[in-house]
Amino acid sequence: MLESITPLLTDPAAWAALVTLVVMEVVLGIDNLIFISILSNKLPPEHRQRTRRIGIGLALIMRLGLLATIGWIVGLTQPVFDLGLHGATFDTAFSWRDLILIAGGLFLVWKATKEIHHTVDVTATNDMLEKDKKDVVINNVGTAIFQIILLDLVFSIDSILTAVGMTDHVPIMMVAVIIAVTVMLLAADPLANFIDKNPTVVMLALGFLLMIGAVLIADGFGVHVPKGYIYAAMAFSALVEVLNMWSRNAQIRKNQAEEAAQRALNKAETAEPGV
Repeated sequence: MLESITPLLTDPAAWAALVTLVVMEVVLGIDNLIFISILSNKLPPEHRQRTRRIGIGLALIMRLGLLATIGWIVGLTQPVFDLGLHGATFDTAFSWRDLILIAGGLFLVWKATKEIHHTVDVTATNDMLEKDKKDVVINNVGTAIFQIILLDLVFSIDSILTAVGMTDHVPIMMVAVIIAVTVMLLAADPLANFIDKNPTVVMLALGFLLMIGAVLIADGFGVHVPKGYIYAAMAFSALVEVLNMWSRNAQIRKNQAEEAAQRALNKAETAEPGV
């Protein structure tokens, strides 16, 4: 193993592949991180960080395990059945990868839709608060970790198959995965806290998950949407939301300044007769 790694240390092409893979894994990990943040933020504060770390740690273990069986992963792209529909606008031959992407996309669409419903439905939220909190916590922690594992599997297979097309060296893939997951681990808490403190960002993130789910379903049917378009749309939406946040904060500061000036004026008018 060491003998196969040593030549890569002096190979510029290997280092270029490593940097490219790290960037790709980090970008692809944004989807996973948003999902983990939204799930963990539904838990009580004392359970959130632990759940995020467990989810991201399991993602690392899963990806390294899948890389160890790279031959089996590549075999998932072989068609397992064909619908035989002539003239169809999508690919009628489905592989295990396609089926996994479709299932993962449907799960994301269902989960995002459900979270949007709970966010806007005040009655459902109040009913949840009336339940026994201990049982809800235990159930939600286990459920959140289970859902994180399911989505980790989908994103892991997709990212590994993408990595296979960029390099043939498994050690480079493993190092890239470790670095990318470490970045995710460092960014998890700040991202989750930011989402939790800004309710409008929650809706934006859920919208991202809906879009990503739709793209996964389309990809499973052979309709490939360039990832650059997806992330450009996400970046533009995030930029618009940042501008909205700046505008709201500026308006709040303006209102506070006007209220303070009005209070000072009222105080001065009240004190004037006694002078």
